[in-house]
Amino acid sequence: MEVSIIFKIGAVGILVSVLGQVLKHSGREEQAFLTSLAGLILVLFWLLPYISDLFETIKKLFTL
Repeated sequence: MEVSIIFKIGAVGILVSVLGQVLKHSGREEQAFLTSLAGLILVLFWLLPYISDLFETIKKLFTL
């Protein structure tokens, strides 16, 4: 796993947190929820190849 993906996830987390707080304080709870949902989906799409590699490695390990 690359170290840069950890920094990207951290940056998205900080950005989503700040945007969520700003939107909640301005009375836009729906947009704050959608912002956090979009951040979660973005991070999951970034992690999907690593999860796939993990399952392939486990499958190879048990087919010895």
